[in-house]
Amino acid sequence: MLGRQPLPYQLISVPILLTLLLGSAGSTAAQTGSRFSGSVPSGPATRTTIDLSLQEAFQRALKYNLGEIESSQNTRAAHAARLRSLNALLPNLTARIGGTIQQLDLAAEGLGGLKIPGVQLPKVVGPFGVEDARGYFSQEIFNWSDLKNWKSAAEAEAASQYSYKSDRNLVVITAGNAYLLVISDQATVDSIQAQVKTAQTLVTNDVDLNKHGLIASIDLLRARVELQTQQQRLIAAENQVQIDKLTLARVIGLPMGQEFQLTDSVPYAALDGMTQERALQQAISTRPDYLSTKAQVHAAELARQAAAAENYPSLTTNTNYGEIGSPNFGSAHGTLDFALTLNIPIYQGSRVRADKLHTDSVLQQRKAELADMEGQIDEQVRTAFFNLKSSSELVSVAESNVELAGQTLGQAQDRFRAGVADNLEVVQAQESVAAANQSYISSLFAFNLAKISLAQAIGVTEQSALQYLGAK
Repeated sequence: MLGRQPLPYQLISVPILLTLLLGSAGSTAAQTGSRFSGSVPSGPATRTTIDLSLQEAFQRALKYNLGEIESSQNTRAAHAARLRSLNALLPNLTARIGGTIQQLDLAAEGLGGLKIPGVQLPKVVGPFGVEDARGYFSQEIFNWSDLKNWKSAAEAEAASQYSYKSDRNLVVITAGNAYLLVISDQATVDSIQAQVKTAQTLVTNDVDLNKHGLIASIDLLRARVELQTQQQRLIAAENQVQIDKLTLARVIGLPMGQEFQLTDSVPYAALDGMTQERALQQAISTRPDYLSTKAQVHAAELARQAAAAENYPSLTTNTNYGEIGSPNFGSAHGTLDFALTLNIPIYQGSRVRADKLHTDSVLQQRKAELADMEGQIDEQVRTAFFNLKSSSELVSVAESNVELAGQTLGQAQDRFRAGVADNLEVVQAQESVAAANQSYISSLFAFNLAKISLAQAIGVTEQSALQYLGAK
């Protein structure tokens, strides 16, 4: 059913005609397994029923939704990867303090046969001590490959941040979808409750008429069947409200078992001031998933350059300075060791060639994805406008149909009371009213979902969802 499968990384479609044909927008929610359908519960439940506005639902979802939490951690991981790449360009500085005591066996050291005229060499030398305090410094002075790898990691981090913004948009549309679904369910319950009252009134009147022999027993049976049919619908609708409220609670991270009631009804409100041309231009400049894909292309280009630079020379330095003395620091003196190394790759097998081939293949994939994303944006924005236009027209038609069905029911009841028709006409009119009300509820749900789907297509769901829905 419509609105029950929020798809990550895709625009949520609005099959309005299917919704109207299938009837209630409050059918059982399908289990998508999406991370955006889960959350981290925000503590223990209270014993009171809390009020939940649409804005509060969005705020809770952006704080506790599992998709948002995982996406934020992915951004942190991308930041860690950039820091790891930067580390190759930064100097390393360490310090070491040590002391040794040695005693040497000259024979074991290969000096047993050493003869010095007039000098009697001992067999064992020592013990003697050496103490050393030293600082070590190393620096990659020039390595073009490491520099490009760092820049590539920085672009990958930027792409991750844009993906995070895109995921927050998905969190908002998922929460909005769940909130609108509960509103639709409650409207369905209210509509069916009205039909139950109408059917109960018909049964009460038919009982009196049947007692006085003014109508046949079949009319009374028909009225009771209609009443029980509406009661069955009411039971199913009330159950669906509770199920979809559980889904909403899971999406936004309410405490387990927390009772709540919605405070926003989100009635029909036309979306003005947005044209298709303007939406297309805005989507290209603001959609975070598009900007993320562009950053991924740039990161792949830099990674390709880094692979090619593995054949370039590199320059490094290693330096250490310290105080060394024997037997202790009292007799220490400074020593310095400085080395400057130019590394010139001559032959590295097929590794560099393989790295270039791999990074080039990734680059071509990212370019293809960027081109495809541009086509997706065009399709999704245009589709959103089609859905918005058709669902708005369906709301108008459904609203008129509700009025006409109500008039038909009133006339059927008058004809029945006047004795010129049996209650079959009344029952049929009641069913028409029920169907008209459900069509209006479904079309209104589809219209509101089309508005936030347009916000998603443009890339402004988090910033403008409340505005698009006309909620405070």
